[in-house]
Amino acid sequence: MKPATAAGPARAVLTRLGSALAVMVGAATLAFLALRMIPGDPVSVLLGPSNAGSPEVRAEIRREYGFDLPVAEQYVRYLGRLVQGDLGESYQLQRPVWELIGDQLVPTVQLALAALVLAVVLAVLSAVATAGRRPALRAVASVWELIAASTPSYWVGIVLLTVLSFQFPVFPVAGADGFAALVLPAVTLALPLTGVLAQVLREGLEAALAQPFVVTARSRGVGQSAVRVRHALRHAAVPLLTLAGWLTGSLIGGAVLVETVFGRPGIGSLVLQAVTAKDMPVVIGVVLLSAFVFVVISTVVELLYPVIDPRLRSS
Repeated sequence: MKPATAAGPARAVLTRLGSALAVMVGAATLAFLALRMIPGDPVSVLLGPSNAGSPEVRAEIRREYGFDLPVAEQYVRYLGRLVQGDLGESYQLQRPVWELIGDQLVPTVQLALAALVLAVVLAVLSAVATAGRRPALRAVASVWELIAASTPSYWVGIVLLTVLSFQFPVFPVAGADGFAALVLPAVTLALPLTGVLAQVLREGLEAALAQPFVVTARSRGVGQSAVRVRHALRHAAVPLLTLAGWLTGSLIGGAVLVETVFGRPGIGSLVLQAVTAKDMPVVIGVVLLSAFVFVVISTVVELLYPVIDPRLRSS
């Protein structure tokens, strides 16, 4: 019986590792193919803006970087370097890709975490305050959430800059120095997430408030607020956690626009510069970083399910 019991968790771990590997390989393959389809010559990027190089120099660069090889062989070599943890060097900056990403990673992580925490807090407050309440209050909250979810981040950022930086200089216009410089970018990135998360959480709360355990808690004299926060919210948090995990991967993509609007350093400015210059190693490195973040977040979310909902522990 013991081997059969141990086979379940082992199979689950192997399945999870296989899924993570498939995601990483798929992201790397799509990035490789997409960048090969972009018009332009990487040799010109390596030669710099002057683009002055004799045919002999260009041929030597092609041989050195393997650009003269068939695409299939380039792909195999590319995967081999990735397995060894080698993302190569930037064509434009002539520095290892890991160093470039590491230099710009901290501001982006700060922005993404601040936006995620703010979005979850606002979504919980909105859903708890309006779930099961009067239809008029619920309708107002739903309209606000729909507007927040459908408004482009760059437009929200421009409005916030115009009002709170230009007309009323409360927050700095650009930069990443101090907490004040983080407020507007975090709000800009968090608002669309807040709208989606609040709608999902409200539906879960209203379904949980209709369950028999809520009636039992109320019959024991538990107050309305305590029923919502201590009992119903815990049961409704699983869909919220799932959606928050999925949306976390989009924060890096959203950070590209937000960091550009607010002039912040980070992965966004690095990606924009790399795409403009067709710096393929840097773009591929950021794509793989996004895929890795998605894999880690989805794994953490799955581990948190039994912690939030005890009913899932047996399965």
